[in-house]
Amino acid sequence: MSTILPINIDDLLRYQGVESSRVELKSSWDEKTTGQQVLKTICAFANDFQNLNGGYIVIGVEEDQGQAILPPKGMAPKELDAIQKWIRGHCNHLDPKYQPVMSPEVISGKHILVIWVPASDVRPHSAPDSKKGDRKYYVRIGSESVDAQKNGVLEQLMQLTAKTPFDDRRAFQATIDDLRESKVREFLRDVRSGLLDESNTKELYRKFRITVPANSHDVPRNIGLMFFSDNPENWFPGARIEIVQYAAGASGSVLEEKIFRGGLHEQLRGALTYLEGISSLHLEKQDASFKVKGWVSYPIPALREALVNAVYHRSYEPSIQEPVKMYLYPDRIEIISYPGPVPGIQIGHFQQELSVPPVPARNRRIGDFLKELRLAEGRGTGLPKIFRSMLENGSQKPIFDFDEERTYFRVTLPAHPEYVAISALRDAAHLKAIGNEPDSFRRIENAWNAMPSSPSLTSEYIRILVEKARFIDAGTAFRKFQAAAPESFHPFVTNVYIESLLNAGRKGEARSLMNKQPQYLASTDALDAAILARRLGNQNKAHHYFERAGDAVFHDARALHEFAQTKIKLSSQEVRRRGRESESSRRLLHEARELLERVTQLEADRVRHAWAWRDLANVKKWLKHPMQEVSAAYQNAIALLPDEKRFQDEFSRL
Repeated sequence: MSTILPINIDDLLRYQGVESSRVELKSSWDEKTTGQQVLKTICAFANDFQNLNGGYIVIGVEEDQGQAILPPKGMAPKELDAIQKWIRGHCNHLDPKYQPVMSPEVISGKHILVIWVPASDVRPHSAPDSKKGDRKYYVRIGSESVDAQKNGVLEQLMQLTAKTPFDDRRAFQATIDDLRESKVREFLRDVRSGLLDESNTKELYRKFRITVPANSHDVPRNIGLMFFSDNPENWFPGARIEIVQYAAGASGSVLEEKIFRGGLHEQLRGALTYLEGISSLHLEKQDASFKVKGWVSYPIPALREALVNAVYHRSYEPSIQEPVKMYLYPDRIEIISYPGPVPGIQIGHFQQELSVPPVPARNRRIGDFLKELRLAEGRGTGLPKIFRSMLENGSQKPIFDFDEERTYFRVTLPAHPEYVAISALRDAAHLKAIGNEPDSFRRIENAWNAMPSSPSLTSEYIRILVEKARFIDAGTAFRKFQAAAPESFHPFVTNVYIESLLNAGRKGEARSLMNKQPQYLASTDALDAAILARRLGNQNKAHHYFERAGDAVFHDARALHEFAQTKIKLSSQEVRRRGRESESSRRLLHEARELLERVTQLEADRVRHAWAWRDLANVKKWLKHPMQEVSAAYQNAIALLPDEKRFQDEFSRL
């Protein structure tokens, strides 16, 4: 294991904790070709145009479609010595001079050379062009080292002259005693770095590049204080995460406040753990399949990316004293960081289809450390992940905004629509339980006005309106829902509306709505429609919907019982039309008997079982079963409900 590289060599070759664009693989070595390519890449990584903190060159490893071929091809040990000597000599030809860190490694018994090229503090560097002899400034664009002038970025590179990102600057106001070695070693242990084997603290800090020599002593870099001091706020006043949760309603009172302090990675881990606790999972069984559809109030990948980006891309300079803020509202989460995006990034770049331009990042070491800890991913992957995870969850698109002066940057993640509905229903139930019915109704009404396409909100809103005899308003709400919601949600709300009208004694309106229900419904909707059709006296429609409900009927004692009673009613109609011996009447009774026998075996309350036995007794009597079976069924019913006079009377007339 290397004691020079900050990253684990296995992770490096698998692009874990580092973007593939920051790793260049070379299968072999030739001074005239490979040597010149390596020199240009060292120059490009040292210039660190996008503030990604340089990169790595690995010699002795082949590449196939962007992936390292392992075990490596390897090099002869003597050849590695010659390569290092050549690179050291030719790096003196860079202007200004620059020396990378070279680390011979052994992987699967094969010798390779890893060249670590940290970002330079004295950029920009130029390298000699082997063809013409003149000098060129090279930068890294994607996974290629290119001529800055030919690619139109030379002026931008020159603007970075001696401009070190704030997180990599020297902290002259602090001392190396402000760094905690235990925190440093814990970090290196987490990323499985070979630097952990370095026993000398001063050398460890230097190799890890969290300190730098200054005159006769070493001073910390800002990045070291941000991650490995006891309290980074001593030097960076806004280095914390504040989370505030607000209640619903006009008052918007604060329900809870949480502040996360410590190293930046410690803050992030604490905040992410807290957020995972508030993102609740909901599962819904899909009709006619064994699949389960799941959604969460807020997808964790989106929350994670938005918060990590806020910590990574904000400014930690003394003039910015505001923390990263997260506001949790009933219908959304806002993540705010200060200031806004760096110049070159416009609001239009925060679209799902667009990519963010390769402008220099505000911080380079923060991103490097977060990637090594697997808290952040490669550049350009965060936005697509936020959009994708929100879409896959069924949530609305994220919203990005900042002001003209770029004083802040805000990401808004809308809650899943049904989570908003559930929250409103839960709040309303609480208000009603404490006797505050007016506010309970207002909570439902306000939530529905904001989201009329929600089936659960609409059904509850209509139910309350009908209870209040506001029938015109209920009809208006129903039509507005139909216009806003997908058709697949209509039957559920229609069933609730029908039931509410029946309870209010408005049978004609309920019947009219039932006649408009589609013939083919999903199983749960069909089951509800069947029971409502029975209440309306339409046995044929009820029978049709019970059949459409399929397996859902056979696991529900009430539904199974009502299905049997529907068959009994239809059998009676057949008897009146065609006589008691009609084949269709007897078939319906046989089917009813099978259903009732199943009801008596299912788990159900005593009353349900008693009436099922009573109905089974009648069916067996009509089918002319032995009187002993009929009598036994009645006796079971009477044993369950001894005070039911009708059972006694019918039994006595056998």
